[in-house]
Amino acid sequence: MRNRYNSSFLGELLRRLSHTRLAIIVWRIVMLYATMQLCHAIFYLYNADLVGEITAAEIGQLWRGSLLFDNASIIYSMLLFLILSALPIPDRWWNSRVYRTTLFATYIIPAAVVVAANMGDTVYFHYTQKRCTADELFFADNDNTAELMLQFMWENMHLVLLALAIIALLAWGYRRSRHAEELFDGIILQSISRILLLLFVVFCSIVGIRGGMTRMTRPITMSNAMLYTQSPAKANMILSNPFCIIRTLSGSVTVPEFFEEEELKAIYTPSHYPAEYHSEMFGRYEGYNVVLFILESFSAEHSAYLLPEEHTGEGYTPNLDRVMSEGLCFSRCYANGATSIAAPPTIWSSTPSYETPFMLMSESLAECRPMPRILADKGYDTAFFCGSERGSMGFGAYARMTGIERLYSMEDYAARYSMADFDGKWGIWDEPFMKFMGEELTELQQPFFATIFTLTSHHPFIVPDEVRDELPAGTTLNHRPVAYSDRALGRFMEQCRQESWFENTLFVFVADHVSSERMAERTLHSPGCFHIVGCIYAGDGSLRGEYDSIMSQTDFMPTILGLVGNDEPYFAIGRDIFNEPWREPFTLIRSGYGYVGLSDDYVVDFDGCDILGVYGYDDVHRERNIATSADVENIEKMMKATLQSYYTHVEARNYAPDVE
Repeated sequence: MRNRYNSSFLGELLRRLSHTRLAIIVWRIVMLYATMQLCHAIFYLYNADLVGEITAAEIGQLWRGSLLFDNASIIYSMLLFLILSALPIPDRWWNSRVYRTTLFATYIIPAAVVVAANMGDTVYFHYTQKRCTADELFFADNDNTAELMLQFMWENMHLVLLALAIIALLAWGYRRSRHAEELFDGIILQSISRILLLLFVVFCSIVGIRGGMTRMTRPITMSNAMLYTQSPAKANMILSNPFCIIRTLSGSVTVPEFFEEEELKAIYTPSHYPAEYHSEMFGRYEGYNVVLFILESFSAEHSAYLLPEEHTGEGYTPNLDRVMSEGLCFSRCYANGATSIAAPPTIWSSTPSYETPFMLMSESLAECRPMPRILADKGYDTAFFCGSERGSMGFGAYARMTGIERLYSMEDYAARYSMADFDGKWGIWDEPFMKFMGEELTELQQPFFATIFTLTSHHPFIVPDEVRDELPAGTTLNHRPVAYSDRALGRFMEQCRQESWFENTLFVFVADHVSSERMAERTLHSPGCFHIVGCIYAGDGSLRGEYDSIMSQTDFMPTILGLVGNDEPYFAIGRDIFNEPWREPFTLIRSGYGYVGLSDDYVVDFDGCDILGVYGYDDVHRERNIATSADVENIEKMMKATLQSYYTHVEARNYAPDVE
């Protein structure tokens, strides 16, 4: 008798659980996930020849990546449905005919759009090798758009019928569970459960759109697909719509038209042909390892070596100053942007960010031959180290896109040691993580190319408590963290000196951007607000001196490739400072809503069309506009040609040198 009673009670409980609002919402959303996965499968079957064979080892990673983007796509498209479903209203309203009809409409209409968009992508990719993004919305305003769409539908009627069948199944599955019941009796418990349901839905929506729940996770972008595969084609298979459209709604690429094609190439070209000219420096370090430091917020003003007039003592970077004094120092080195996310493409790919960070542009997801990929094909083992959470800021995803094979993050450090060295904000403190990096480098096959993006010299500007009093406080919030990271760098170099590969290694140092905390008057104006540390140090001590012409982040890729003897033509916005004497020292920097052009003699303010002001390079306070008297015709042409060439290639997703 008791067993029968317990069985009856359990059955009734399960029945009521299955009819709660939460259970109904979950069921309807699960159907959407199944639909999205089916769309991925159809996409692959239709485009298998373009995507390539998928091995059993890849399936798990590709599936995980697809879920990440499906989360965002479903939440973007179903936001109104989720909100209406979770509103804390009484059941008699929720179960009313009007409300049920409204809920059904807010579900099936967006679901139909999602299915149609993904089916359309299946066909669209076969022609363009890209996902449909907001760009296509801008091109859809043509008289023949409707005609073309009908034609494509007729040519792919089997996909149209399949899409209609999927939508019909969603409608059938939706209506299987219609009436909601309360799990609890009593108004108070019912009200609490409804409010908790709403909070739960809001929380899950935020997590899904961001792509994670930690503060280190930024909203995911299309480039994050490269975290789950090294193939751009397979990355497109991971992606889904409406994510791709909504995340690219900020605007389409507009190519300025200043010059005809032949005139443009005569002024400036991003195509490099290193076999045409070899200086004595070309290939001087062939076979050397390359260790690249992207130093968080290392402004030039932190260095007493670069700006001795701003310091009364040794400054905040004595270890880096020692390296610069013993290596090749770039005394006028500039960041091409003001954010961390702009640095990796600029340094690895010589592709700066102008109006939109390149990593966030859908156009970045294309075939390319950046420095890591070129070196990998020359036999280099490639690695990227960042002490933050895997995938943080999209760095790891872009690293994979550039051809870097090994990714080392906070999770890898914790797996070996623990989370005891977590700074509580961003990741592992720089000093222990650099030590970890040094240990890992000894395991890499030589030659190797390794990059580290440091963390500690970043807001909230904290250092480990046990070393705080050992570091100079300085005059800004970031001076002590910079001094800490510099000390970590010094200890890393001492650690590496004990290794057999040290003397056969080029160590490259460049900041991602200047610090938000500034002390010198000159850093309040351009170009000082972009002036960063930069140098190359050879472990054997053979590379010394000071390069005092304009040097920017875009110049590191061409220069390093020249030093290690790369003869392959490549695409790069910057220049090889040793092997391309016909390219004058020049760089273009995005500044606010305009640009700054830098030559050895001038600082030029440019709004994208016209020159706004011209100042002498040494006019720190920008007191004398010499636009009417200076000969800036050449630099004006360079600014316009650089912009036009950049956006021409970005729009075409073409990051390859022109065929001669």
